[in-house]
Amino acid sequence: MEKIDKRANILEAAEKLFSELGYEGASTRQIAKEAGANMAMINYYFGSKEGVFMEIMTLRIQAFKDELDRINNDQLTGMEKLLKVVEGYAKRILCNRSFHKMMHRELSLPQRPEMFYTIKNAMAENMLLIERIITNGIEDGSFRQVDVRMLIATITGTISNVAISPSKITSGTGLDIEKKADRKIITERLINHLQDLIIIYLTPQK
Repeated sequence: MEKIDKRANILEAAEKLFSELGYEGASTRQIAKEAGANMAMINYYFGSKEGVFMEIMTLRIQAFKDELDRINNDQLTGMEKLLKVVEGYAKRILCNRSFHKMMHRELSLPQRPEMFYTIKNAMAENMLLIERIITNGIEDGSFRQVDVRMLIATITGTISNVAISPSKITSGTGLDIEKKADRKIITERLINHLQDLIIIYLTPQK
């Protein structure tokens, strides 16, 4: 149990430090100190700082894949599935904006090609599951013909944009995304906007 706890503590501490300091700014020494562990434990469990980072990303990407699989396996219409996907994805990103911003930096500046492509390819698999929901809806006639990948880019890009630059929608409102109550309001506003957009955009014209 202690080994499991130490491993989990290291991952939790590393995610916190990566979020605050960025990948380059967080050292294994800092991670060990924050986790109440030692450097040998990090090497034992993960091999390196990159190994810690990859484990965090793998767990996050897999958790989203599991959620997509559950939604896909539910007895729901294509529209219901897509709306659930949007809700789940928005909540995941906005509940931990700092980590998303750090991840976004890593993917926009591929200084570590092997790590970059591993993350990119894993994320692409999840996007293919979303693509399949939309494509199936088009094929069965419940969605109109659209550019599927542009729609996915619109959805994910909007969520990412709000997470990285919330002032674009909060300016003049008094809302502060760093405050839990305000973040809930902003997240619901984002979800409602995207769901309305999807319904209007995908519903076949009569």
